Amino acid sequence: MEPLILETETEESTRQLGVTLGTLLESGDIVTLWGGLGAGKTFLARAMARGLEVDPRVPVTSPTFTFINEYEGRLLLYHLDLYRVEEPDELDTLPWQEALYGEGVALVEWPERLGEALPEERLDVRIEITGPHSRRFILQAHGTRNEKRLLSWNLPFKE
Repeated sequence: MEPLILETETEESTRQLGVTLGTLLESGDIVTLWGGLGAGKTFLARAMARGLEVDPRVPVTSPTFTFINEYEGRLLLYHLDLYRVEEPDELDTLPWQEALYGEGVALVEWPERLGEALPEERLDVRIEITGPHSRRFILQAHGTRNEKRLLSWNLPFKE
């Protein structure tokens, strides 16, 4: 399946895209967020949390040092940041499998750190910086269920 490419020009349009994505997520979804430092992975995760109805008074921050944050919303949200993981076996002491394979939604920053443990069924969101506030989002579905759903989503900002 061809990836879906979306463009945003402002922080507000990126926030709106994230909120929209969050409203479309379902129990068991795994979304991997790919991009370099400063690309906007945590910004997008925060917006997706709002789409999942996480209370706006609850700060959604990057769990760089705790690795996993949990948020209550329409669905339980697990936000994983694996930036500080150097080897996949370091994950053995963390409850990452419960986060990825539970009833909630998992958002994973720096998913490449999972190595071979990267789930086959997932939605990849690659973020490219195209300007000071503009971004390109490349959405690639993995797995039949995700492919069908991505095709059905009427997302704004299509290239």
